[in-house]
Amino acid sequence: MKSIAVNQTILLHAPERLDGSGGRAFQQQVAAILPEQHNLWIIDMSFVDFVDSSGLFELVAGLRVARQQGCRLVICNLKATVRLIFEITQLDRAFEIFDSYDGFVQTLVQEAAPLINIGLVAA
Repeated sequence: MKSIAVNQTILLHAPERLDGSGGRAFQQQVAAILPEQHNLWIIDMSFVDFVDSSGLFELVAGLRVARQQGCRLVICNLKATVRLIFEITQLDRAFEIFDSYDGFVQTLVQEAAPLINIGLVAA
């Protein structure tokens, strides 16, 4: 798993298997970025084909750490089989999950868009 720092954002690429070994790799990545302050962690799961309880445990631990740091953590690009695991375990309710990275970026743009109040002007 590698991480790329972009301003106040960290993009983590999860390994193919989020099992005991992959979960430890994720935990090491989280430990490596903890000393730095970031607003957002994005976990790209596009390569993940397998997730077991060890991997889920490390993801939940990462979410807990992110929240303690005041950081937003989102997951992008879940394959259908992995998404099903999140739904069965109801972790889809705990994590912010987006179909794609581009979909998440679009959400960020919408969240950052200024509110324009158009009202009727009395004559």
